[in-house]
Amino acid sequence: MQFLQHTCCEHTDMDLRDLKLFLHLAESHHFGRTAKATHVSPSTLSRQIQRLEEGLGQPLFLRDNRTVQLTDAGEQLKTFAQQTLLQYQQLKHAIGQHGPSLSGELRVFCSVTAAYSHLPPILDRFRAQHPLVEIKLTTGDAADAVDKVQSSEADLGLAGRPETLPGSIEFTKIGDIPMELIVPALPCAARTQALAEQPDWASIPFILPEYGPSRKRVDLWFRRLRISNPLIYATVSGHEAIVSMVALGCGIALIPSVVLEHSPEPVRNRVSQLDHVPMVEPFDLGVCVQKKRLNDPLIDAFWHVLLS
Repeated sequence: MQFLQHTCCEHTDMDLRDLKLFLHLAESHHFGRTAKATHVSPSTLSRQIQRLEEGLGQPLFLRDNRTVQLTDAGEQLKTFAQQTLLQYQQLKHAIGQHGPSLSGELRVFCSVTAAYSHLPPILDRFRAQHPLVEIKLTTGDAADAVDKVQSSEADLGLAGRPETLPGSIEFTKIGDIPMELIVPALPCAARTQALAEQPDWASIPFILPEYGPSRKRVDLWFRRLRISNPLIYATVSGHEAIVSMVALGCGIALIPSVVLEHSPEPVRNRVSQLDHVPMVEPFDLGVCVQKKRLNDPLIDAFWHVLLS
């Protein structure tokens, strides 16, 4: 970082727009996607990255025909850019506090399901109090929310509380999420086995989440049933895709009930819930943030809405 800080001080042609474009490319790993998302032409994006590289005297990306990867210098610039843009945003917020209302951008990460189920009423209350704040919503696997917040890719994340919460993260609970065991509605081997009077759970194919609180609940359920070697058809990133695979007859799955409730009707109608399974504890759903950022004006305002 010392090399980067010294070099950046010598070159005044590095502006905030350059840093924003660089950060987006560092996260997307694809010139075309970044150019489209940031509304610039691929040639313009390429020139601006080259300008950064010339200013620093170091390559920032390793390029091939399809994707790009950060070099060591690129990793250093990523950290510098995140810190610089955060400090600039904090300065804007601090100055804006003397005006009539808060303004700026708040980056929120959550699953597609949470964007329908839990986020809207929170955002309604927040936007009623702070209408000038722009909400930038990104969706993905809920199991990634804490990592996204820790890496400063998101300001706030909706997540299931992990078994071990990182010391740098503050978490406030907004709800309980029960788990449901779902099976295909269409006639198939997985459905027949699951509906047996005494199912042999170890021989039924399961669709599992890759990681996260839901996966922890599934693994605990297997241990309670003394299933040491479950039959796993697939592990999937994102609960929404799990429902689709069960609907196709690939296997059965334990999923958060809210995912099934907000699945599209054509998919939801192709699965059934089982009531005779052993209990699985619900997990806590909440909002996470870096503790060191709780005093940021926008995050402080959002936190007050959550706690009110």
